[in-house]
Amino acid sequence: MYKYFNINSGGHSIRCKMYCADAKNIDSVIVFGHGFSGHKETKAAEKLAARIQKRHAGTAVITFDWPCHGEDAGSKIRLIDCGEYLSSVIEYSRKEFGTDRLYACATSFGGYLFLKYIAENGDPFVMTALRCPAVNMYDTLTNSIVSDDDMKKLSKGKPVSVGFDRKVKITREFMTELKENDISVIDYSGYADKMIIIHGTKDEIVPFDFVQKFSEKNGIEFVPVEAADHRFSDPHKMDKAIEIISGSFFD
Repeated sequence: MYKYFNINSGGHSIRCKMYCADAKNIDSVIVFGHGFSGHKETKAAEKLAARIQKRHAGTAVITFDWPCHGEDAGSKIRLIDCGEYLSSVIEYSRKEFGTDRLYACATSFGGYLFLKYIAENGDPFVMTALRCPAVNMYDTLTNSIVSDDDMKKLSKGKPVSVGFDRKVKITREFMTELKENDISVIDYSGYADKMIIIHGTKDEIVPFDFVQKFSEKNGIEFVPVEAADHRFSDPHKMDKAIEIISGSFFD
């Protein structure tokens, strides 16, 4: 079962999708963050919800569109808005269901934003599971997503549209924000016992070695998945990642 709804907060209207077995009996929530130029319809969230609800019917999975992603009405992406979206979804989950049993699951850009939120606000989650987090988000964009021609346009102050599903318009100001908010240098060791990172050894977008070193430096459990690409496009490897994530939450 799933339903769509909006969270209207702080002048934003956040498009959300919730998976649950029974909306009247929810005792815990997994907040799910999709990757750059993705959307709330991500199959990873759907698969996670299906697996979780077979064993924990009282757990809901809430996924949402980041600013300027999916069905979001925004046109100019800013990190401050991304943080406000995540904060609003967290507060909604707490108040709507009367629970502090919140879990985090995010991938790529979503992983970067969740880690940034935790560094700035403390960790509200029982457990955080990240798949291929773009802990070096500025470098991820410049090296793997934004073309050299688009980088030249950005340097001249011209916005460019980049990405995979819905193209996201980015500006020189946004790139500067990312460069100035390098979370890879932040010490997360104080949160490490409640975190796990899963990463494909064949990730073509976010370098495997960089994230492995980030995890080791901070004492975060790091689980490599052999031959998995960034999107875990092999269904068997995605199933393995979902199994690891669900197990870290409830086993």
